[in-house]
Amino acid sequence: MKTFLAMMAMLAGLIAPAMAKDVLDVADLVEKHGPAVVNISTTKLVKRAPEGFPFAMPDEEDMQEFFRRFFPPNAQGRRGPIQEIPRRGTGSGFIVSPDGTILTNAHVVDGADEVTVKLIDKRTFTAKVLGTDERTDVAVLKIQANNLPVVKLGDPSKLRVGEPVVAVGSPFGFENSVTAGIVSAKGRSLPDDNYVPYIQTDVPINPGNSGGPLFNMRGEVVGINSQIYSRSGGYQGVSFAIPIDVAMEVAEQLKSGGKIARGWLGVAIQEVTADLAESFGLDRPRGALVAQVQEGGPAEKAGLQVSDVILKFDGKPVENSADLPRMVGATKPGSKVQLQVWRRGAVKEISVVLGDLPGEAKLTTSKSSRSVSRGGLVLSELTDSQRNELNIKGGLLVEEATGDAARAGIRTGDIILAVNNTEVRTVEAFRKAIAAVPTGKSAAILVRRGESSLYLPLKISGE
Repeated sequence: MKTFLAMMAMLAGLIAPAMAKDVLDVADLVEKHGPAVVNISTTKLVKRAPEGFPFAMPDEEDMQEFFRRFFPPNAQGRRGPIQEIPRRGTGSGFIVSPDGTILTNAHVVDGADEVTVKLIDKRTFTAKVLGTDERTDVAVLKIQANNLPVVKLGDPSKLRVGEPVVAVGSPFGFENSVTAGIVSAKGRSLPDDNYVPYIQTDVPINPGNSGGPLFNMRGEVVGINSQIYSRSGGYQGVSFAIPIDVAMEVAEQLKSGGKIARGWLGVAIQEVTADLAESFGLDRPRGALVAQVQEGGPAEKAGLQVSDVILKFDGKPVENSADLPRMVGATKPGSKVQLQVWRRGAVKEISVVLGDLPGEAKLTTSKSSRSVSRGGLVLSELTDSQRNELNIKGGLLVEEATGDAARAGIRTGDIILAVNNTEVRTVEAFRKAIAAVPTGKSAAILVRRGESSLYLPLKISGE
């Protein structure tokens, strides 16, 4: 018996190091890979009502006049202009290339006027937002630096439920905080988040951890910590991370042009319950039940019908309805794919050419150096890929329209093509053109809005 136990102990001693040679303990992991994790702080200017008004002032001039008339100033008679005050936020991120490319969550930098990145060595940089994608909650930042430490990327498909994982981030602003736990589940679907198969963990995640990395015990990033389930606003044992392969696919598209191309089928679907499976004659609950087919969409053109149950997409089984949006979204628009459909008790094969998911043409640009031009416009220059996509040679994106511009009918999201028939391609060119317009006079602004163009008279008031 003693000999047997001795042999087993010797065998365990040989196997354990072999199994654990690539596995780090938490302290070694953080020491080796922690320097690639960054703290992100943001500043957003928000408008505050002047003292004496009951709540925040609206932008419309007529409404402002209403409040001036019916809500007099306070007893001291003070009533100043609308004020802009800074609202600050914090988050986390991690470096994926030595030249300063950083991944974080889109909600961390959403609407920020300035984004600052702080490294573990206390150096700080003003970051440029290369692009954001709200559907997956991924953002790509860039700082001007070289030879930076980078994380090693892992394969989330190899994660096992119960496997230990580690998060590094800045909860509540406490920089470089480390927490640990296990993978609780994989492929989780969350309400209104059909494009991400979330990794669920019990790693303690709190506000400020958002955008930080989730490591496996080999020191590889397998996810971006994104959300928590909480009734109090703090950690309650359920956290969610975006798989790193999903995030990197989005990041590559954001870096190359700022637009995410996702396939579109044009159907509304629902889960197949046990009762529905029985009523449709299915052997078990599976697939995605088509509840609505959008008129003129790819599904209608291919002959898909309401009450069809989609069992396979491009050869891959659709076990749950939540699987389908991910599969479709991950497929390039214009691709021809095969659907296996259950229709009236029989399997049917349907070919469909996917469209481009509507609403994805939002142009994402950095606001880190934004400023208001004469006339009340905040503008940014388009990238070459964005101009190619819109089939235009020049143009400036309207990020915000206030004052004269708002009164002229210029809207956020418009593309300004020309001022007084002079094409503008840079913000500086626009400033020079507007500077030449006398106060009280109007400039003819050629605007691209959607698929059409129109002229709007921008009268310079001198405000």
